Amino acid sequence: MSSDWNRRDFVNLLGIGGVVFASGLAGCSRMGSGAAVSQTPSGGAPPLPPNEDFFFLQLSDTHWGYSGPSNPHADVMLEHAIAAINSADVQPDFVVFTGDLTHKTDNATERHDRMQRVHEIISTLKVKNLHFLPGEHDAASDRGDAFRQSFGDMHYSFDHKGTHFVALDNVSTPEAEVGADQLRWLAADLARLPPSVPVVVFAHRPLFDLFPEWDWATKDGAQAIEVLSQRDNVTVFYGHIHQELHRTTGKIAHHSARSLVFPLPPPGSVPKKVPGVWDPNSPDHGLGWRKIAMDRATARITEVAYR
Repeated sequence: MSSDWNRRDFVNLLGIGGVVFASGLAGCSRMGSGAAVSQTPSGGAPPLPPNEDFFFLQLSDTHWGYSGPSNPHADVMLEHAIAAINSADVQPDFVVFTGDLTHKTDNATERHDRMQRVHEIISTLKVKNLHFLPGEHDAASDRGDAFRQSFGDMHYSFDHKGTHFVALDNVSTPEAEVGADQLRWLAADLARLPPSVPVVVFAHRPLFDLFPEWDWATKDGAQAIEVLSQRDNVTVFYGHIHQELHRTTGKIAHHSARSLVFPLPPPGSVPKKVPGVWDPNSPDHGLGWRKIAMDRATARITEVAYR
């Protein structure tokens, strides 16, 4: 890594996944700074705290363990992201990692070691409210056993300052589905909420059929969307496709995050889905960060900075 690769370069050129701000979420004033998060893996919904300003960070597809021409700096990208976050003047309320923390390996021991190493690196974050989702690279080979040992539950919910957050696992089964049990849990979890409470969903794969030929879909995602569509204010943030994309299904807005390590081509734009080769002259390398303002039920991109 060259000596001129400093924190400003990392934030401005490569970024740290997604920086998410929100306001007006069914009475929330806006997403902006600090407080505890209550997590309810079994689906219980404790009373929501008062609406307050806060913001959180989304990092996705860190692929720790990847080595190849798509990013010669892949082995230090996560460390640089954490250094950038730790050096910021204002810290987020929490950080969420939306899957593919590690790069796939068929060696069970190596998979476990990679999970442990990522856990060690992430533990250096100053932000201690952390949430994790598996990606298929993390969980498809062993149905998430190694992931659970290092990072805990693969689906759960929590409340934070007037917003209800849901983390879904749509990667750990061979069918790449949410599954009947989790769908029932999701319906029960949301049924406990007052109608006015905004809901933010985290998933790794897109819940809608973006491009099934490239595995950019969830087999029963339409059923999950049907459950979520019973509410008026739902926003979904996901990863997997290594690029920024914004779609709406009915009244639900879906936003994907760029990868921390390598980009992938737009859906269907090339015959085969492969990462691009690293261009040392690229201003952003296909990686970046975003600011998202939530205005009631509508997600609005206020700034995209890759300079």
